[in-house]
Amino acid sequence: MDKTLFDNTEIAFQLKSDSELDRAYFLFKMIANEPLVRIGTAMTKFAINLHLPVDGLIRATVFDHFCGGVNEKDCLTTVDALSEANVYSVLDYSVEGKESDAQFDATKEKIIELTRFAKNKKAMPFSVFKPTGLGRFELWRKKSENEPLSEQEKAEWTRIEARYDAVCKTAYECDISLLIDAEESWMQDAADALCQEMMKRYNKTKPIVFNTLQCYRHDRYSYLREQHDAAKKGGYTLGFKIVRGAYMEKEHARALEHGYPTPICESKKATDDLFNEVLHYCIANVEDISVFIGTHNEASNYLAVEEIKQKDLAKDEPRIWFGQLYGMSDHITYNLAAAGFNVAKYIPFGPVKDVMPYLIRRAEENTSVAGQTSRELNLLKKERQRRGM
Repeated sequence: MDKTLFDNTEIAFQLKSDSELDRAYFLFKMIANEPLVRIGTAMTKFAINLHLPVDGLIRATVFDHFCGGVNEKDCLTTVDALSEANVYSVLDYSVEGKESDAQFDATKEKIIELTRFAKNKKAMPFSVFKPTGLGRFELWRKKSENEPLSEQEKAEWTRIEARYDAVCKTAYECDISLLIDAEESWMQDAADALCQEMMKRYNKTKPIVFNTLQCYRHDRYSYLREQHDAAKKGGYTLGFKIVRGAYMEKEHARALEHGYPTPICESKKATDDLFNEVLHYCIANVEDISVFIGTHNEASNYLAVEEIKQKDLAKDEPRIWFGQLYGMSDHITYNLAAAGFNVAKYIPFGPVKDVMPYLIRRAEENTSVAGQTSRELNLLKKERQRRGM
């Protein structure tokens, strides 16, 4: 199999001007310095908490690299540019940590608005949200761990169910696929159960609702098999976004604190193996399961390309999508698109101060994932040299 598909930096950075390429290089050089990331993160949180005028500085650097804008209309220039390169867009309203019903209702309305917005944009075939965008984390936890709920909490849970249904019903009516993100394991059981209910309701003829499998959890392959069996018996189709996972340190720490076995795979290799096993199962059962392959891992992307070829599927098979985060792994995204595969960028957006928790996670992830930042730097360096910069 040809393992040079992702090597073309001219295609990878076709949308970046020389100044944008320089900014990206400078940004990843900073992210490569772990102490600098820690200090910068602390200073940024401090400045935002004190309402210091740092929005302009953040926008000019990390925000504009990893985010599409402060609102959906702000993102349209990016969406249109990506579309010219045959890359689709998933606009992700990345506001986190809300606690009140009014905030959850506002997020629900924003997701519905975005879904309707996507209906008229061929370049935007997906909508997305986080479960904790529609309800309190602590209530998700209690529901997941089967703790008794007070009458007030039961009413609160009913409101979460209603928000979920309103969002999924809108996606169904707009014929837009809806990606529901996964979160920490101790709230995920309730999110999984509710997502399955939505699949039963809205995935009768095609996959509208997609759950997310975090494959650093060692139970996700068996969960996928169980869901497949249930869907075949229940007469509905499945949609899954598959990722490696985003909360490893938190998961280990809580397992240690509460004295239960960690839900995370024992090693990076075990995670990679599980991800690839899940990927293989989804593509092998593409008649029943649509899959959004969310990964920056070159080997897994190559594997998916090979599986599509072996199963004699079209490169643009509508039930198989690739996806990467905006601002990362452009060598994978744009080269896959140029080769004819379905590929999308996750494009976070929102007010600068509200999106900061997301941006801090991105910086920390790039610092902690072995090879991630050095790979980005090497590719950027190669393209700068190609341009004679």
